[in-house]
Amino acid sequence: MSLRKVIISGGGTGGHIFPAVAIANEIKSKYPDCEILFVGAKGRMEMTRVPEAGYPIEGLDIAGLQRKLDLSNLLLPIKVLRSYRQASAILKKFQPQIAIGVGGYASAPLLFAAQMKGIPTLIQEQNSYAGLTNKLLARRARKICVAYEGMEAYFPSEKLVHTGNPVRLDMVDWKGKKEEALEFFDLRANKPVVLAIGGSLGARSINQALAEHVNRFRDSDVQLVWQTGKSYSAKASALSGDGIHAVPFIQRMDLAYAAADVIISRAGALSISELCLVGKPAILVPSPNVAEDHQTKNAQVLVKAGAAQSVSDKDASSILVEQALDLLRHETLGKELSENLLRMGISDAAPRILKEIETLIHE
Repeated sequence: MSLRKVIISGGGTGGHIFPAVAIANEIKSKYPDCEILFVGAKGRMEMTRVPEAGYPIEGLDIAGLQRKLDLSNLLLPIKVLRSYRQASAILKKFQPQIAIGVGGYASAPLLFAAQMKGIPTLIQEQNSYAGLTNKLLARRARKICVAYEGMEAYFPSEKLVHTGNPVRLDMVDWKGKKEEALEFFDLRANKPVVLAIGGSLGARSINQALAEHVNRFRDSDVQLVWQTGKSYSAKASALSGDGIHAVPFIQRMDLAYAAADVIISRAGALSISELCLVGKPAILVPSPNVAEDHQTKNAQVLVKAGAAQSVSDKDASSILVEQALDLLRHETLGKELSENLLRMGISDAAPRILKEIETLIHE
């Protein structure tokens, strides 16, 4: 039996959307005639990003529970019920062979509706700490694809498959590009480079730490490639020059990774999966503004494995820059971190997930 119709649900952040699109692309590469329909939450970024990737998407009226006191929480039960009915109607019309959930608001009503209809469901959990939605859906899911070991703490062990997270392989293809990277970022070959990436929107604590101590890089003859995000770009650009290269967004991440000797990064699932394939010494600054503080838990997995260092968000201003400079000085430690990081990398996550999808539809 070949794949003819697949539905993929979830989104809300790039960390959910990119793996979903990568799975769809992998399916299309092997089954070009397969129809793939995405289901997202109205008003969320998947409603534009998924069509940009070339796939149709339907929107549900679902929203998340606000963690602070908010009147919108009173409407949540109504939205959940309406979304479940919308999801059921979509499934009835589309008739998929399998439903795949990647996390995010829309995955809950869609996967639950699929499970009630007897449609096989597969969950792709990106983080080292499972969210509430996926833990609830796991009871009736057939397979759960995870990126970290030890996920038996959250899911039934017999359903778990360690596949890793799909990453943008073109982004991590950095080897042999050092000379091109130095020219692209206008860097000097005889000075080390720190790369700071706070995600596409930037990271306030990282930006503030770098801005406050930017002269420490100059004093130490260290260059900085700094992705600031849009909101901080004006302030950072005023600090640019003399080895400091600040931009709102880096289009050529492969060249940024090629130039880097040490990397400062948030600890989102997608970022960590890329870093594990890049294999450069890294300092993680987990965002505290995420569900269940999952970035801190992601970072702790790498720190425990001796594969990265970590600095808390609140301590970034005082110690982040000095820790990065110190890591540059200790080459033996940097090499050890790199070797341990590379051991954790999985470059064929999308094909592994497709294999599990095929297994389910052949059962």
